[in-house]
Order: sequence, then C-alpha cells, then structure tokens
Amino acid sequence: MGLTRREALSSIAAVGGDKAVKDALAALGLGPSSHRRPQPLKLKEGLGQGTSVLVLGAGIAGLVTALELIRAGFSVQVLEARDRVGGRTWSLRNGDQVEYKDGRTQTAAFDPGLYFNAGPARIPSQHRTILDYCSELGVPLEVLVNSSHGAQVRPDLSHPAFTVGQATNDARGHLSGLLATAVQRNALDDVLSSEERTRLLAFLQVYGDLSQELAYEGSLRSGHLESPAHPGALPASANPIDLEHLLHPELWGALLHSEFPEFSATMFQPVGGMDRITDAFYRRVSEQVQLSAEVQQIRQLEDGVAVTYHDKHSGRKQVVRADYLITTLPLPLVAKLDTDFSNAIKTALLSPRNDQATKVAWQSARFWETDYRTYGGLSWVEHPARLLWYPSNDLNTRDGLLVAGYVTGEGANVFGAQPLDTQFASSKEAVELLHPGYSHHLRKPLAVSWEHIPYSEGPWLQREHFTADASALLEQAHGRVYFAGDGLVQSGVGIWQESAANSARYVVGQLAERVTQQRETAALMTQ
Repeated sequence: MGLTRREALSSIAAVGGDKAVKDALAALGLGPSSHRRPQPLKLKEGLGQGTSVLVLGAGIAGLVTALELIRAGFSVQVLEARDRVGGRTWSLRNGDQVEYKDGRTQTAAFDPGLYFNAGPARIPSQHRTILDYCSELGVPLEVLVNSSHGAQVRPDLSHPAFTVGQATNDARGHLSGLLATAVQRNALDDVLSSEERTRLLAFLQVYGDLSQELAYEGSLRSGHLESPAHPGALPASANPIDLEHLLHPELWGALLHSEFPEFSATMFQPVGGMDRITDAFYRRVSEQVQLSAEVQQIRQLEDGVAVTYHDKHSGRKQVVRADYLITTLPLPLVAKLDTDFSNAIKTALLSPRNDQATKVAWQSARFWETDYRTYGGLSWVEHPARLLWYPSNDLNTRDGLLVAGYVTGEGANVFGAQPLDTQFASSKEAVELLHPGYSHHLRKPLAVSWEHIPYSEGPWLQREHFTADASALLEQAHGRVYFAGDGLVQSGVGIWQESAANSARYVVGQLAERVTQQRETAALMTQ
C-alpha cells in the first residue's frame, strides 16, 4: 500500500499514543522532533564581506545557503555535479533524460505542458520556511488535493475496490456502534459518570451516523447508490462494508492518511512543477553556481579549505579554496569522498543510509475524472506498485500525468532493480485492479528509482541507524567545515524540502555567529 503500517503508526503518534509507540517511532526518525526550530535569520548587512564560502551541492539546502550568505555579503561559490540545479527537486518534461548508474536511460516523451515531479511533489501548510521562500521569490502556488473520498482502496484482492470515503465512514460507524453497545451494557461505568455516559452516546450517534437504536446500518457519508429513477427521491446508502474487511492491516494508511500533519489539508504545489522553486532560487544566485563540477576531495588548511573537483565540461581537475566550506551533499555520498575528516566524523557520516523509492508516471486520458469523478488524491491497492496518485492541476483537460506506482519502504529496492518494462507492466496491472478496463489509456511511461540516480543514490535518509549522537555531531562545525541538508536539524514537522531549508539556515546562522565573534575579538585586540 502507499502508506505503510509504519506511516500509519506515525499518524497515531501525531494525535497521541502510548510511550512504546512513540519510542518505536523515534527510532524510525518519525513523530515529533526534539530538535530546536531554527530561528529567523537576521544577519547584519555586510557581515560576510571579506569572507569566502564554498558550498557543495545546489539542491534546496545548497541554494538556500547560497542565497542567505550572499545577502549577508559573503563571497560564495557553489559546486554542483549535475548539469542542473535542484537535486532531488526534479520535474521532468518532454525531452528530459533520466540516466541510471547502471547505464539504463529513459527520455521523457510527455506532451508539452505536462510534467512529472519525480521527487517532492507537495508542500504541507506546516512547511512555513519553504512557503515563505515561495512568497518572497514570487513562485505561484496552487492547492494540491492530497486526499479524496472518491479515490479507491483495495486492501484485499479477493474483494472488489471501494472508495476512501466508504472505508473512512463505515469504519467510523462500525466502531461507534461497538462503543455504544459497550456503554449500553455498562461496560464503561467504572470510567464514565452518568452524565458522561449520556453525552457519549449522543456523540456517538452523530459521529458514527447511528440509528435510533444506536446501531450502524450505513450512512450517506459513505457514498450512495445511483440516483433513483423518480425526481425528488432521497438517494439510498451503499451497503456497509463488513468491519472484518475494514480491519485489514493494509487499510490503516488510507484510513489515517489525512490525519497525519504532513498529509493533511491544506497542501500546495507550485504552478507548473516543483522545480519552479529551485528555478526561482537559481535566478538569484546563478552567477555563483558552477554546474558539472564533481567533487572528489576535501582538505582543511590552516587558513581555509581546499576542494578538488572534476570539471566535466573541460575534463580537467580543478582546485578551489575558500575560508569555509558548507557541504549539502547527501551524507552517505560525503562519506565516499576523499576527506581528512576525523574518524568520529567519518563514522557519523556512515551511520545514516539512503532509502529507496520509485515513482512510475504515465500520460493518460483523465478517465479518473470523467468516469470516476475523482479529482486528485490517492488510491491504494495491495500490489507491488502500491498506489495511484491523481493530478489535481489542470482539471478537466484532455490528458493528465498519472503516477501509477509509488514504491517506498520494504521491497522498494527489489522493485527499482527490475527491468523498466517489468515496472511498467506492474504499474498497468495496479491500474487495472482499481480501474478495470482503463489501463489502455496509459502511454509514454517514465520511471525514476532514486537509489539509481547519480549524485542522489536515494530519495531521503533512513534514520534507523542515525543515532542522536551522530546527528548532533554533524550539526556542529568541524574546523572550517559545516554539514547541512535533508535530515539534519529537523524542524518538528518532518523532513522533505523543509528540513533541507531549515538545516541550511541553521548552518548559515552558525557561521555568521562565528564570523561576528571573530571580528569582535579582533576589534578588542586592536584597542
């Protein structure tokens, strides 16, 4: 399923849960973060004049770092191994190339105007830092429909699909009925007063849409049957789904999806693709960014740092020096570089692992709108492809970009290693299981398995082995080197682009404080 039991447990922790659940989630890097929230940057104008900083990587973290340093007057140079900025913030359009480390290649063939957000595709309203940058940089946003009651779920292939709305409301109705029965049988008298008992029964009748006898017999909230033949008649409720079927473990994610803050309304997307954000940053810092510069070696000097990189344009090795270095490269990739870091730092860099994730996208006639009246949201199916993600932009146009497969977590590495044709066939099969007879609309497929993408080698960090001590160590300066990026200095609202941006701002603040103290000390010594 798209949201696994692990993600379902995250939702439980978000609304309260016992200590064992919260401890388990903390070990997975989920749930509320104990990290401090980075404060707004208020750097003195001209603070960095005369100080040079080298930034490695031009993803969100690198671009935020560069912009904030330039604003404060630092001399900045950014080295990016790709021939584009954005890192994992990557929107693919007609003619764009996808190249894997193992030599597999694809070319996006979508019609002009269509795009595929292969990396991050949604911005929660809690991600204030990214939203504030969008506002400042003039990136137009539109609402993203992340949850639709009209989407489909099929947790058990021996039963037909049903809607998210029916799953949610039938589960609520059944459980309300069970609790009402328990209250009526005085099973809760030891914890409820007489007044609380009366109020709870009244609440459950409304909450679960129970009958006068406090039984669940179905609800129009779960959807209704086809409109009756004669005008003015009330629609009939669909027959409730059995509770046993609703308790299927693979349904938990769908039931709790919109309760988890990262996936709750309101969510946004940039108009025209997620890379509109990194494009806007790039327009502000383009003179400081060098593309196709593959870093190979990092050395700390007495008075600065030296970085050796391969210039893929000229084919030559180049060495660049600066007073300080901020690397925003994925930590597992930094661990592979030739560095003179201490053993403690090298061990900390090796502690997190890159995760795996594959998205499969198709151009398709928008049958989910015309025939299913589904406008955005996600459908889940018990299948290797896991889910379907419907677009919520450009509604009622002829074609749309359907993500028919978003595979993360357990089994993602196996899926991503399969031949592309096998992945596409699996994706089509998932569409057929939820929308029988409609897979013939799918054409021009494209898959991105992030563990196979050079200079990323994963969609995000697995934090299972990333200890608090290792994380804290990498949040400090080491000589003249700083680390920033997704997964460091979490803001309490998850990871994604928000974590990368907040980490960058935190490190810039650290460096600014260091430079300020050095100058104050120098001024005192000259008095």
